Amino acid sequence: MNLQKERSELEERNFYACDETLQLLIKDHLDDELFQYTDKVLSEFGKKSAGEIDERARHTDREGQPRLVKYNKMGDDISEVLVNEGYRKTVAETYETGIVGYVHKEIPELGRKGNYTYSFALGYVLSQSEPGFYCPVTLTMATAYLLDHFADDAVKEKFLKHVCATGDVSLFEGATFLTERQGGSDVGANVVKAVEEGGHFRLYGEKYFASNAGMCGVAMVLARIEGAPAGSRGLTLFAVPWRNDDGSLNGISIRRLKDKLGVRAVPSGEVEFDGARAYVVGDPKRGFYYMMEALNLSRICNAAASVGIMQRALLEAKEYARNRKAFGKSLAEFPMVQDTLGKLTAKHAVELAAIFDMIKFYQQVTDGNASDRETVLNRLFIAILKKETAEMAIHFSHEAIEMHGGNGFIEDFVTPRLLRDAQVLTVWEGTANILGLEVIRLVSKFQAHTLFIDEMSSRLERLPDGDMKDIVEKKLADLSDKLNIFAKLDSDMQTYEAKTIAKEMAYLYESIISLQMAEKYGDKYSKLAEIFIEMTWNLRNIGDEMKTVRYFSDVVI
Repeated sequence: MNLQKERSELEERNFYACDETLQLLIKDHLDDELFQYTDKVLSEFGKKSAGEIDERARHTDREGQPRLVKYNKMGDDISEVLVNEGYRKTVAETYETGIVGYVHKEIPELGRKGNYTYSFALGYVLSQSEPGFYCPVTLTMATAYLLDHFADDAVKEKFLKHVCATGDVSLFEGATFLTERQGGSDVGANVVKAVEEGGHFRLYGEKYFASNAGMCGVAMVLARIEGAPAGSRGLTLFAVPWRNDDGSLNGISIRRLKDKLGVRAVPSGEVEFDGARAYVVGDPKRGFYYMMEALNLSRICNAAASVGIMQRALLEAKEYARNRKAFGKSLAEFPMVQDTLGKLTAKHAVELAAIFDMIKFYQQVTDGNASDRETVLNRLFIAILKKETAEMAIHFSHEAIEMHGGNGFIEDFVTPRLLRDAQVLTVWEGTANILGLEVIRLVSKFQAHTLFIDEMSSRLERLPDGDMKDIVEKKLADLSDKLNIFAKLDSDMQTYEAKTIAKEMAYLYESIISLQMAEKYGDKYSKLAEIFIEMTWNLRNIGDEMKTVRYFSDVVI
């Protein structure tokens, strides 16, 4: 009976239908035709994600993890990765939405392409149930981007239609293999070599942390052509099919799969190349640049996954607080619980809106319509929001466990998996230290701090006057002074301060986003903006009005 009830509740849940903020944002960011299509797809996919996909994700995490079959019965190395049937079904259902494909090709029903807002909205919903599988989707998105933007016609013809498959042709999932044992984030230390043989290239060496190993149809790999200079400038980007046309392995083997803390759905392995045939993508001298462009896309995916986990953690915390009785009342009736849920609701709504604001910039960049100023700002927004959202995914997961008490620590509930899955998001696509270095580079090379101050000032000027605006204006003035000092520091001191300054920039950017939401969407979001700004800048004193309690029934739904 309890199992039947649980299944019934899962079927009724819909991660899109219950997310008012997401609905407002996509309506605001898409034209009417694309919004109507997106709304329909998300309604269907939101229900699947909250139901069947979520159940499959639980099975994959607990019992159905990918498994490496290294050898066949004759002792031949086949390096085959086996995944469960539920995972395969999730793969098919997700790619058929066009989460990757419709960024690069027409939606048949509309006769036009989708865009990144469409794709990231789907990724955000998917990550509420299966952030592990959103990793392969991210890698496939990056692969499609690299092929579409930089590959020649012959390489595009060979791979792109399969990477962008939506059920019309066979699917090639993608992968991006950067990390090597001796270098890690220091990609310039990579030593995988590319040898020209008979007019084409063969790769030799190993990649130490290769996600989607064994499942991808084509991997984007950085390697050094013999005679190329040392460092990142000597790296060339190659498209490497996992198998030959006859189905045999393309000189690739998997040494082992990693035993990871979380995101267990994605097979991450140590991959060896022994003469793998490889196709040059773009200018051989610009491989590192190309991969860094793809990395920015992956960082936005990382942020989308983070806010997805935040939303799921918040949903679980709210549901438990309403239903759990303690000391004669539901948890949701206690002011301390209302305070927690109110603050989480405000942070999530604002951070989700900031992500879609950033995606709008990113679309302009990838379409080639952005100015140099907008391109630099977009890189800055990506760095500071990737860092902030990843850290918040861990925080929200922790708070959801805290709300559940002892039950939150039990694997029968989703909360332990959320925390385990969230933890990797601070590491994937650049740790806080690496993102801090990116902020330093943007400030030192492109005066990004000045562009940031000007952009934030311009946005504030367009907002109506009020107490909250006054507070943010003062915070902007303070941050402006700090950024001007930061820009003049020596290298060691900049690295010491970088993470702190990045966090303050994220706070300021999100504060302005909260005010923009208040102006655009009205009363509920005005109250969320008050909560957000008070919480973010530690403005409340003991004994002050309890806004999270007073506004609780209006903002926590």
